[in-house]
Amino acid sequence: MITTHDIAKMIDHSLLRPNLTTAQVREGLKLAKAYETVSVCVHPADVRLAVEILAGTEVKVTTVIGFPHGAHTTKVKLYEAEEAMADGAVELDMVINIGRLLSHDYAYVQEEIKALVAVAHAKHTLVKVILENCYLDDNLIKIACELSEAAGADFVKTSTGFGTGGATIHDLQIMRASCSPKVQIKAAGGVRTLDAALDVRAAGASRFGATATKTILDECRQREQAGTLKEK
Repeated sequence: MITTHDIAKMIDHSLLRPNLTTAQVREGLKLAKAYETVSVCVHPADVRLAVEILAGTEVKVTTVIGFPHGAHTTKVKLYEAEEAMADGAVELDMVINIGRLLSHDYAYVQEEIKALVAVAHAKHTLVKVILENCYLDDNLIKIACELSEAAGADFVKTSTGFGTGGATIHDLQIMRASCSPKVQIKAAGGVRTLDAALDVRAAGASRFGATATKTILDECRQREQAGTLKEK
C-alpha cells in the first residue's frame, strides 16, 4: 500500500527560481523539513544555508551544476561540483551539454559526465544527469540515457524546469526502457498535482522535482486518511 511517506520520499523540493529571496529560500527549506521530503534542490549559493537549516534531519541537500543550459566548460562544472560538495551538497543535478549532444559529439558528452561522476562518487555524492528532453528527439533521449549510464550516473532527469517543456510520460517511458535498473529516473517540470506525481511514478520515476510540494502532500495525506490513495 502506498503512503504519504512514500510520495514525500520521491520529492526533490525545488527552490531554483531565479527571483527567490533569501527569506523565501528559508521558508522553502522549512517546508521541506516539515514535510520530510527526500531532498531540497537549491542554487549553489544557497547550499550552506540549506545545510544549516536542515541539520539533524534526513532531508538531503541537492544543488545544480551547469544550470540551466549545460554549456559551461567541463572544468567549470567540475569546480562547481567540488565547491558544492565542500559546502555540504550530497546530490548534484548536472545539466548535460545539450549543444554537443545535438551535434552528435557523444564522446564529449560521455567524458564530461564521467569526469563529474568520478569527483562526486569519490565523496559519496549522487549524480543526476539532466537531459532537457524538450530539445531532443526520442532517439537522442535514448542515446543520452545510454551515455549517462556508461559514464556511471546514478539518475537521468527529464528537464531543468526552465526549458520549453517539462516531464512527459512518453519521455519517462523511453528513459526507463533505455537504462538498466541500476540507473534511476527523475521527472522534473510540470509535476504540480498528486495525480501527476502518481503518473510519473507509474511511468518509472523514483524521484520528481516539485515546487507544489505542500499541495501534493496535503492531498496525499487526505487521500491516505480516506483510504483512496492508490497506485496508478
